[in-house]
Amino acid sequence: MSGHAGHHQSHTHSHSSPSAARAGERHQQPLAVAFALIVAFLAVQLVAALLTGSLALLSDAGHMATDALGLGMALAAIHAATRGSTNPQRTFGWYRLEILAALANAGLLVAVGLYVLVEAGLRLGDPPQINATVVLIVGVLGLIVNVVAFVLLREGAAESLNVQGAYLEVLSDTLGSVGVIVGAIVMGITGWGWVDPVIGAVIGVFILPRAVRLGRQALRVLVQAAPAGIDVESVRHDLAGIPGVVDVHDLHVWTLTSEMDVASAHLMVGRGTDSHGVLDQARHLLSSRYRLAHATLQVEPDDHTGCDEVSW
Repeated sequence: MSGHAGHHQSHTHSHSSPSAARAGERHQQPLAVAFALIVAFLAVQLVAALLTGSLALLSDAGHMATDALGLGMALAAIHAATRGSTNPQRTFGWYRLEILAALANAGLLVAVGLYVLVEAGLRLGDPPQINATVVLIVGVLGLIVNVVAFVLLREGAAESLNVQGAYLEVLSDTLGSVGVIVGAIVMGITGWGWVDPVIGAVIGVFILPRAVRLGRQALRVLVQAAPAGIDVESVRHDLAGIPGVVDVHDLHVWTLTSEMDVASAHLMVGRGTDSHGVLDQARHLLSSRYRLAHATLQVEPDDHTGCDEVSW
C-alpha cells in the first residue's frame, strides 16, 4: 500500500489473470484435437462431394469448413492470449483477442445460418437429385466426428466465450449431420427431394438465435458493460456499507475476457479511519460476494477533493 499527503491508492494482490490464462491454456489441447478431426473429415467430405456431384454434401462441407475456421481462430486467440506480451504499452496483454475471436465466430455462424435458409428456399423449388446411400455413409461419419468434437469442447464452452463459439459451431454441424442422415434415409425410402431443403431450413433456424446471443455477449465485453450477473448499484451500496466509508465514486465494473471480471473504485473514508482495514474489507467483499478478485481500489480521506469530479 502506497500513498502520500494522506491520499492512499491501493491495489488488491489477489489477481485472476493467471488463472484465466491457465483456463485458456487448459482448453487448448481439446480444441487442437477437435480441429484436427474436423479438418480431416472436411477433406473426406469434399472428395465425396466432388466424386458424386452431391450439392448436399458440398453444402455441408462448406458448413464444416466454417467449423474448421472457427476452431482455428479459437486456437490462435488462446495461443496469443496465453503467450502474453512483452510490450509495456499492452497493459492487459492479448486477453481481448479471445473476445474478438468469439465475435468473429458469431458472425460466421450468422452467415452460415442465413446461407442455409436461402439455399433451402431455392431447393424447395427445384429439389436436387442426391445419391442417398453415399449421403447416408458420409453423414454417419460426420456425426461421429462432430460428437467427438462436441464432447471435447463441452467443458471449455462453460468457461470461455471463445471456446463457446467453437462449441456452438460444432453443435450446429452435429445437428446438420443428423439432418443429413434423416434426409438420406427418408429420400432413399420415398424419393421425396423436398426433404433435404426442409431439414436445411430447420438447421438454419436453430443456428441464428444462438449466433446472435454469442455476438451480443462478445459485444457486451467489448463495450465494457458491467457483467450481466453483477448489479453495479448493489456493489456501490455494499462498499458504502463498510464501516468508515462515507462515499463511493468513480466505480467501474467490466469484463476483460472470460473468467476475468474486474473493478475499480474510489472509497472516501472519514478522518481517523484505518485505510488498510477498509481496503482489506472491500477486497474481501468484492471477491467473496461478486467474484471480483481483481480490483483497483483508491482509499482517500473525506477532506480530499478533485477525484469525485471525474465525469465518466
